[in-house]
Amino acid sequence: MNDKPTTLNQPTALFIGIDWADQKHDCHIIDPAGKEMAMELPHTPESINEWIAKMTEKAGGGKIAIMLEQSKGPLIHALMFHANIALYPINPKQLARYRESYPGGDGKSDPTDAMYLARMLGERIDTLKAWLADDEQTRLLNRLCEQRRFIVGNQTKQRQQLIAALKQYFPLVLALFGKSHELHLLLAIVQRWPDPRQLRRADRRLIDRVLREHGIRNQERRTELLAAIRSSTLLCDDSALITPMAMTVKHLAAQIDQCVKTIEQFDQQISESFKAHADSHLFASLRGAGPALAPRLLCAFGSQRDRWRDADELASFSGIAPITRQSGKQRQVQRRYACPKYLRQTFHEFVSAARTWCPWTKARYQMLRAQGMKHHAAIRKLARSWIRILYRVWQTRIPFDCDRYIETLKHRLPGIIPYLENP
Repeated sequence: MNDKPTTLNQPTALFIGIDWADQKHDCHIIDPAGKEMAMELPHTPESINEWIAKMTEKAGGGKIAIMLEQSKGPLIHALMFHANIALYPINPKQLARYRESYPGGDGKSDPTDAMYLARMLGERIDTLKAWLADDEQTRLLNRLCEQRRFIVGNQTKQRQQLIAALKQYFPLVLALFGKSHELHLLLAIVQRWPDPRQLRRADRRLIDRVLREHGIRNQERRTELLAAIRSSTLLCDDSALITPMAMTVKHLAAQIDQCVKTIEQFDQQISESFKAHADSHLFASLRGAGPALAPRLLCAFGSQRDRWRDADELASFSGIAPITRQSGKQRQVQRRYACPKYLRQTFHEFVSAARTWCPWTKARYQMLRAQGMKHHAAIRKLARSWIRILYRVWQTRIPFDCDRYIETLKHRLPGIIPYLENP
C-alpha cells in the first residue's frame, strides 16, 4: 500500500503549493514552463477527488509534487496514497522564513502562502525528499500514542484546575487525599461531597465505605481520617463562594475520572498494537522506555527504513541536534525550534526516564552536569546519543545490549568510569 509506483521517479510535471484549512484549501500550481495558476479547493471528498483527477490529467500521468505544512491533517490523508502524488511536508517556520525573503513578505494570506510553497518546491525539489507514509500498523500505533498524550495533557490541566479550585474553599480534601496515588479517592470524595459542609455532616459509615473501597484498608487509618473530617474547621461558610465552586469541582472531577478511564483504554489498545508490531522487540527491552515510551520510540523511527540518510538527519529533523549560527568572529550554538514538537518531546521524555533506569545514561548525565552543562542541554545531548544507538538498532534489527555498550563506553570515554561505579 505504501509502495509508490515508478511515476514518482519521472520528472515533475506539476509543482503545487497548498495552504490547507478546515473548510477550504488555497492551491497554487506551477507547470514546468513556469506558468502559474491559483485556485480554491473546498474540503469535501468529492471536490478533492475531482481536483486530483484534474491535476492527474493536467500532469499527463507524470509526477505531481505537492508541498504543504506539516505531515498530518485531513488533507494529507486524502492525498497520501495516490499513485502519482509526491508529498513534501514542511515546518511552518520554514515557510515563514522563505516568505520573509520576498519584498513585503512580512504580510500573510492563504493564497500567497500557497504561492510561496509552490515556488519553494520548484526551487528546492532536488534537495528535498518526498514523504512516504508508514505502514498501517505503524500509523495506527502512532495515532494511538499521540491521542493518548493529548488526553494526558488535558488531564494534567484539569487536575491543576481542580487543585486551584479546592484551595479556594476546600483545602481539607487536598491535605487528606491530595497525593498523586490517591487520585481515585480524591475524585470519589469530591464527586459525592463537593461541599465541605456536606462532607462534615455525612454518615460515618458511608464515608468509611468509600475510603475502604478506594484502597484505605487499615481500620485505624480510616478512623483517623474520619476524625479529621469531623473535627475540621471550614475555610469559610460563604454560600456565595462554596456553591459555584462545588459545582465547578464536581464537573472537573467527572472530567478527570473519564480521562483516567479513557487513558486506561488507550493503554490497552497501545499494548496490543505494540506487541503485534514486527519491530516491538527492538524497543520493548530499553531500560526506561516502559509501556508508554517504547511504542512512541518505535513510531518516531517508523517503518520506512530509507526515510533517514543517517541518525544525524533524524536528530536534526526532531529538533534534538542544535543549530550553529556563525557570522564573522561570532559563533552561536542554540536549540532548534523549527521541528515537530511531539517527536522532540518523545526523545526528551525517554532520556529523562532512562537516566533513572539505564546505568550509562545516568552516569553520562551526571558527568555532563559535573562539567557545567545545564539540565535540558544535557538531556538533548544524551538524546542525540540515543538516536544514534537506536538508529543502528532500527537498521540492523538487533536489540540494544546495554551491558556490552557500557564496556565499549569505558574504553571510548574513560572519564565516565567513576560515575558508573558510584551511581
